[in-house]
Amino acid sequence: MALVERLQAAEPQFSRIGAGILAALALGFADDSRSFARQFGIAHALILRELAGLSCHDAWLTILRRDPRTQRTWYQAGEALRRFT
Repeated sequence: MALVERLQAAEPQFSRIGAGILAALALGFADDSRSFARQFGIAHALILRELAGLSCHDAWLTILRRDPRTQRTWYQAGEALRRFT
């Protein structure tokens, strides 16, 4: 939770879920939307919505690919996230 709070302090536009996605990615917990949703008990649709917003910030997160059937989305840390952690 400390990393989530630090991310939100650095970028106030990040929601708690968005900062959580970035923190989980940085800590190696999840690098795709379905895994994050399952591990943290959050609806996959909410994670997809957050990823849409985060993908505008390429420095923090880059979308790698999407499964067209399930919408599962894989992503990687951007340069800003790698520097931040």
